[in-house]
Amino acid sequence: MYFNANNIIKKRIRFENSQIVNPLNIAYGIDKNFFLGCAVSITSILLANPNLNFSFHIFTNYINDDFEKKLEQLAYRYNTDISIYLVDDNNLSNLPTTKNWTIATYFRFIVADFFYEKTDKILYLDADIICKGSLQELFTLQFDNNIAFVVTEKDPAWWDKCAIRLNEHKLSSGYFNAGFLLINLKKWKEFNINSKALELLSDSNLSQKFTHLDQDVLNLLLLEKVKYLDRKYNQQVSINYELKYKTKLACYAPIMAQTILIHYIGPTKPWHNWAENYECSQYFLNAKSCSPWESTPLLPATTSMQMRYCAKHRLHQKKLFSGLICYLKYCFKKIIHTLIPIK
Repeated sequence: MYFNANNIIKKRIRFENSQIVNPLNIAYGIDKNFFLGCAVSITSILLANPNLNFSFHIFTNYINDDFEKKLEQLAYRYNTDISIYLVDDNNLSNLPTTKNWTIATYFRFIVADFFYEKTDKILYLDADIICKGSLQELFTLQFDNNIAFVVTEKDPAWWDKCAIRLNEHKLSSGYFNAGFLLINLKKWKEFNINSKALELLSDSNLSQKFTHLDQDVLNLLLLEKVKYLDRKYNQQVSINYELKYKTKLACYAPIMAQTILIHYIGPTKPWHNWAENYECSQYFLNAKSCSPWESTPLLPATTSMQMRYCAKHRLHQKKLFSGLICYLKYCFKKIIHTLIPIK
């Protein structure tokens, strides 16, 4: 392997329920910006699946006492297993990142390496996914000779664009979103996916064409080695689409009755305080209210990009004063960044 996950996990904290039998293992890879999202994601799964057993695994490069304490409360409230793995991410520091994708996006490789020979499969989820239906089917799916179960992203026109960008015509038949990966760990190891992926991402010449970083690479490496699940397991929703509509009645609401997993893509997340009034955010807020984070305030805008979207949403919601204030903060932050560039 490109690295040994056991050597870069500095600490493991486990809140264990001895009654758990034959659970579905679910893993997340996060940094501190996704603490609230991850916690509510776990809560939503437990709420929607009270009769199923799960073990949750959180891989992160940072931990604090409050997050650890509330995860312990969550584990005991819902009689489940939750483990935290503190990761030394120096081994991944040479890999490309963007404003939207931090080094934590590569923790899925640590997950795959760590669980090899510990279990036969692992469900990797992005922390901005909320569950509203049964995951029973995922316990019994048969991989056959495939490496993973995945869900396609967008539409055939998008697949064609990805095929051209990545110079692989076969992607025109399907390009998946890596926020949902049900991984056959034996096959993942057999095809040496970790080493191949990290090698491609470490090549600065090749990585320039990877606009979606490890997702692009995984689509190339798992080509014709995946099974596609219905989109109900990864229903992508962008809260910023709400800005395209002028009235609440006409709001963008693609979440359907059969949707099981809602994936909040894009920079605006349901845990941001400018997103709380939208119908699509209520699934997150309902789960949050049933978690130890029920009284935790939603997060304010802190980066210039967040301030820009906060201003747009406030104005869209007819909250003119707060929208103007947020826009002024955005302008100020941009000016400061211009005058004092980050070294």
